[in-house]
Amino acid sequence: MRVLQLSDTHLTGDGALHRTGVDAAEALTGLLADLEALRRIDLVVVTGDIADDGSAAAYRLARDRIGAYAADRGAPVLFTTGNADDRANFTAVLGSGHLGPSGRPCSIDAVDGPDRAAATALDGVRFITLDTLVPGKVHGRIGSEQLAWLRGLLAAPAPRGTVLAFHHPPIRFPNAVQEPPTLVNPDDLAEAIEGSDVQVILTGHYHLQLAGRLGAATVWTGPAVVNRRDLSCGDDAVRYVSGSAATLIDLADPAAPVFHTLQAGAPIAEIGGDRLREALRHTSPED
Repeated sequence: MRVLQLSDTHLTGDGALHRTGVDAAEALTGLLADLEALRRIDLVVVTGDIADDGSAAAYRLARDRIGAYAADRGAPVLFTTGNADDRANFTAVLGSGHLGPSGRPCSIDAVDGPDRAAATALDGVRFITLDTLVPGKVHGRIGSEQLAWLRGLLAAPAPRGTVLAFHHPPIRFPNAVQEPPTLVNPDDLAEAIEGSDVQVILTGHYHLQLAGRLGAATVWTGPAVVNRRDLSCGDDAVRYVSGSAATLIDLADPAAPVFHTLQAGAPIAEIGGDRLREALRHTSPED
């Protein structure tokens, strides 16, 4: 199974630029165009901050553009909320956030109300999205209703394990000058998944790629579509740079996931066809 993770699209309904000067819709369109050659995608997961202005028009834009990319590959799309999102408009356009290739809802279990969550099974892997949005705040929290629902669901393991997806990482941002607001109750989540079949946790928010652990689960923080956060400036600053990125996740064995960052950019060389096969032949272990 191959999962494409997108995060932090920060779309606007009126086309206004992101505060860093980026045209978010153009960034998303350009990234999806760069990823056009990726045909074997089984699922697309979008981990929050979909709309920068919280407008219904922004969610429709995300649904239509990302949905078209996924539908062309026969893949469902799972959307989650982030701190920039508006829960009411998200729900009005995307429902639980779990959409099949046709655009129709595909969740098999969900909890409504202020604490929202949904689950979908695909090829024996259970994918659960959680709503970490705290309205008006940058930090996130997983509510008590979601945690209770999650414990009940995880009481019965899935055939090939469970993947969680939400916006705010339960791991620390690796910059000494900044302790950014993130998931404020990671210990509650760790307790809820302890001893369960949760093997992977997908998050966003930091605008950079970062790996860590929460209990026995691998935590992956995916990069952003709208821009990239760069730490080469050291511990005394936070730098944003132009460029979009996504993550391709290999879940052939969910207990041993493989993450590959896909970065959009102008190619300087590309080798394919017979030339690629010949080059690979010379690097085979038999040589």
